[in-house]
Amino acid sequence: MRNFAPFTKATRCFFTVWTNVFERGALKAGETLLVHGGTSGIGTTAIQLAKAFGAHVVATAGSDEKAKACLRLGADAAVNYKTEDFVEATRAATDGRGANVILDMVGGDYTPRNHAAAAIDGRIVQIATLRGAKVEIDLRVLMSKRLIQTGSTLRPRSAAEKAAIADALHAKVWPLLAKGRCKPVIDSVFPLADAPKAHERIESAEHIGKIVLTI
Repeated sequence: MRNFAPFTKATRCFFTVWTNVFERGALKAGETLLVHGGTSGIGTTAIQLAKAFGAHVVATAGSDEKAKACLRLGADAAVNYKTEDFVEATRAATDGRGANVILDMVGGDYTPRNHAAAAIDGRIVQIATLRGAKVEIDLRVLMSKRLIQTGSTLRPRSAAEKAAIADALHAKVWPLLAKGRCKPVIDSVFPLADAPKAHERIESAEHIGKIVLTI
């Protein structure tokens, strides 16, 4: 079984992105990934990995400054979802084709919009439901586009399943980390005694990347 020790808490985002974007979503070089929350730990990881493997990336973010941060990380297009329609922005960035893979942690009313933003044969991968787990969709869109709506959670998987993901990461992703082509994005580091300040930073919604507590 692969040793998990080399993967710090910050790099565990790579587990989530790898298994969802590349295994379940089957993202390929030349395809387009739409990732919501592009400046989150998951989002910053998804942008870097997708670009490293030859994909195009459209990212959403909650401010113009965060959208610029997504571009600095390598995204081909970035959308301030508070002022722009990410469906139209995704279509514009792909010459009308839409995104081949969508990584979504929002759920709720984003789900039918994801279907609208997806390309023919698109794959939408759900990893969280920040805006609700119960949704209403038009199945005719799913059928006409031949979409796949899937998703997963990492925590309840068996040790053997996690070890298999770790093996894939060791073979495919670890070399990128070792060369510095991809790296965890750390917004700020707080000692455990300053945990309330860390929570304040999270609640401010101004952070880009992970917030780390040290012991």
